[in-house]
Amino acid sequence: MSSLADDKDIIRLGHITGLYGVKGWVKVFSETAPRENILNYSQWLLAKPGKEWSETTVLDGRKQGKGVIAQLTGIETREQAQMLIGAEIAIHRQQLAQLGQDEYYWTDLQGLEVITTAGVPLGTVDYLFETGANDVLVVKGERERLIPFLQGQTIKNIDLQTRQMRVDWDPEF
Repeated sequence: MSSLADDKDIIRLGHITGLYGVKGWVKVFSETAPRENILNYSQWLLAKPGKEWSETTVLDGRKQGKGVIAQLTGIETREQAQMLIGAEIAIHRQQLAQLGQDEYYWTDLQGLEVITTAGVPLGTVDYLFETGANDVLVVKGERERLIPFLQGQTIKNIDLQTRQMRVDWDPEF
C-alpha cells in the first residue's frame, strides 16, 4: 500500500461516482480518453480521501451511456459497492505503455514551469484539454493563459528532468 501524498508512482485515472444494479457494480468517472480506456487496466488502486491505496482487480466493465461501469473483485452486493463511492481510481506508473520520442502523458506535463523562448516565465501547466483541432495547455501564473499544444510550433522544448517547457508565445496574450 502507498500513501496518497508521497507516491510519485501513482497515476490517477478517475473515481467511483455511484452504484449500478444490485450485484455490486459501480459507476466510474474516467479521465481517460476515450472514457472506457480506464478498463484497459485490470489492476486498479482505490483510495478514499485520506486513506491508503488498496489494490483491486477489475473483473468486468463496459461503457454505459456517457460513463463507464465496472465489476470489481470481492464486491458482490450493492452495500459493498456503496462503501466505494468517492474512492479515487489510480494505477501504478509502470502500467502505462511506453511512449515514443516527443510523446507525453498529460499527467507528466502538469506542473511544468512554462517559459517563453525569450525567457519570460508564464506560470505552470495546470491542466490540458482537447478542442478537436488540437490540445490546449491551461497555464496559471499571474493570470490564466490558454496555449495550443502544437509541438514544433508553439511548444519548442519540453524537459521533464528540469520540469520546464519552452514556448513561442507572446506574454501579452
